[in-house]
Amino acid sequence: MADVRGSVLEAIGNTPVVELGKVPPAGSARVVVKLEYYNPTGSYKDRMALAMIEEAEKRGDLRPGMSVVEYTGGSTGSSLAFVCAVKGYAFRVVSSDAFAREKLRTMEAFGAHLTLVPSQGGRITPDLIPRMMEKAREMAQEPGTYATDQFNNADSLKGYGRIGLELLEQTGGALDGFCAAVGTAGMAMGVSRALKEAGKRARVVILEPASSAVISTGKAGAHHVEGVGVGFVPPLLDRALYDEAWGIAEQEARAMARRLAREEGIFTGTSGGLNVVGALRLAAALGEGHTVATVVCDSGLKYLAGDLYA
Repeated sequence: MADVRGSVLEAIGNTPVVELGKVPPAGSARVVVKLEYYNPTGSYKDRMALAMIEEAEKRGDLRPGMSVVEYTGGSTGSSLAFVCAVKGYAFRVVSSDAFAREKLRTMEAFGAHLTLVPSQGGRITPDLIPRMMEKAREMAQEPGTYATDQFNNADSLKGYGRIGLELLEQTGGALDGFCAAVGTAGMAMGVSRALKEAGKRARVVILEPASSAVISTGKAGAHHVEGVGVGFVPPLLDRALYDEAWGIAEQEARAMARRLAREEGIFTGTSGGLNVVGALRLAAALGEGHTVATVVCDSGLKYLAGDLYA
């Protein structure tokens, strides 16, 4: 039977789930990971980008001939640039030299116009994202512009909710825990909401870099885990949709990313490693006979120019 997609946008989602066989310790729950690097740009942000654009189109907020503006550490920008390229919208993006050059070049490859906000020594400091947001707000004042404004855009939850529904289908409903690092919080909240609406009472733990654990400790700091730990509590975070918040040491996350590549054949970035460290801790707490899920957010190919795999 023929299976030809009408558009590359139809290739978003339905990513595979695999069980970790080597890194979980004996006596822990089963740990499964959703390989989100199977999305077209190699990132789960494709789901969010498509939802934000298509929901805006449905409302009439985004119309042909308009341009889209966003502030981003890279993966959201790559995904929006990709979706805008397919749909024919001009895309203007605010980012920073703190983020992987591969991501910045990917945005440009899809035709995005890039504006960079300088960082402090390449680090993600508490003031960086707010400065990027302010620059994007200035650009969004221009006529014919639609700001996707990812930190305040609840449309993203609809796109991310599919991860939860897919996990339930792929695990046969055997899902007792879910872990996710928080940037905008859209993915964690979208998955949690989908699980609750489906009647599943999984234990949901949100994760953040220990050096900038604003949600769990109230203290912001510098780190270099791209896409998460933004230095403030994201507006989309809903206390009713998660059970606990844990800080994970960045060095543990980086070491786990390397272990995943060498021992499991799963190639991802630091945030993916951070997610798995959290999932292993939750799996140890729940014990045998349970299933914990998380996601590897994107591909390790996006981090080869940095020091993660040096």
